[in-house]
Amino acid sequence: MNSPVNVLILAAGLGTRMKSDQAKVLHKLGSRPLIAHVLRTAAALDPESIIVVVGHQADKVEAAARSAFADPAMADRLQFVTQDKQLGTGHAVKCATEAIQKTRGNLVVFYGDTPAVKASTLQNLIAAHEAGKHAATLVTIKLDPPPAYGRIIRNEQGNFLKIVEQRDCSPEQAAITELNPGFYCFDVPALLDALEKLSPQNAQGEYYLTDVPQHMLDAGLTVGTVFHADAHELDGINNRAELAAMWKRVRLETLNRLMVEGVSIVDPDSTYIDASVQIGRDTVIHPQVIIEGDSSIGANCEIHSWSRLVNVEIGDGCKVLNSCVLVDTKLTANNSVGPFAHLRMHAELAEDAVVGNFVEVKKSRLGRKTKSMHLTYLGDATIGDRVNIGAATVTCNYDGKNKNPTFIEDDVKIGSDTMLVAPVRVGRGSVSGAGSVITKDVPPDSLVVGVPAKVVKKLKE
Repeated sequence: MNSPVNVLILAAGLGTRMKSDQAKVLHKLGSRPLIAHVLRTAAALDPESIIVVVGHQADKVEAAARSAFADPAMADRLQFVTQDKQLGTGHAVKCATEAIQKTRGNLVVFYGDTPAVKASTLQNLIAAHEAGKHAATLVTIKLDPPPAYGRIIRNEQGNFLKIVEQRDCSPEQAAITELNPGFYCFDVPALLDALEKLSPQNAQGEYYLTDVPQHMLDAGLTVGTVFHADAHELDGINNRAELAAMWKRVRLETLNRLMVEGVSIVDPDSTYIDASVQIGRDTVIHPQVIIEGDSSIGANCEIHSWSRLVNVEIGDGCKVLNSCVLVDTKLTANNSVGPFAHLRMHAELAEDAVVGNFVEVKKSRLGRKTKSMHLTYLGDATIGDRVNIGAATVTCNYDGKNKNPTFIEDDVKIGSDTMLVAPVRVGRGSVSGAGSVITKDVPPDSLVVGVPAKVVKKLKE
């Protein structure tokens, strides 16, 4: 691509066929709303700007769009324009005229409900547009029987003439199987001129974006087309059945990609993995596993059944045993978690740390070779290396107003049923007796017991 690229996404529609109070582009495919999938594809083009036309539930759509990008630099390229009245796709683009006028190079236009489109498809569209030096280039597909897409009308020589929307088709035109799925690349000055010529003289009384190419031809400009063989990649989502079908398609494509890359997926039919997930070779995914968001899993890991992982970073050689939930969690390397463990809110395990049965870790870090094996809550805690946390231990982090930290230094042994009333620090090499309630800092190398816990012995002189 030689010229700068800009993207315009149409996301103002009501989505009435979804039978929902929620804007269509906010419905989720996997763990992300439709608009987030579309924006991530747009970002792969490295555009100078991404203009989103919003309307129904504009504030919520804008929030979802901004949250699609972890990179603030890409989020800064987002612009929003409001279409107060839904008067057609051409009207939606006209609402963005001021933003479009500030762009340079090519403008790619498509819809916010097309989550499966690949960046490579859009790149091919842009390349064909530039190679042909066209005023507009559009993607075409073939489906028989044809769905409710605009028909591509050509002359006897096979050259593009116009697009006719289904409601405006004659019986002969309705039988045409070459269709317009709604993906365009425009020369900006030519687009702005053509937008001024749009009129609502059609069956729906709307301003059709599909009339723009014909106006360009009438002005003596050229319009190109690019045929795309995989028609269903470009499907728009109109109802919940189509959403489910698209999720199945994307899910199976993702699983196939991972298996080709060396991941063992024991039962693909029961495994749900977002397209954004990355997994290393020789990792085994057991049945009934869900992995979502921007998760990455290293090599030689094993994720056991009925576990759900969301936005996790897992290093090599880790095991997640049955029925665990990990959200915003980091496992460094050679960690074991579960079964029935819950790690959340930036929980982190250093190398060789272990979390066992019915242990919850929240906003805490466990150091190297530290173990918490049974029935424990660790919240807002920083725990050192080689620490052993006994069963039924609780870091009592909430005083009724604030969350307070707990610090447990290296080589500490916390006896079963110990309560650590934060804020509190347990010094290096100390031991707490079973059933202790620690309300004050514990000096290094001390044995503490009781309620409240008191130092009864120095372990090192």
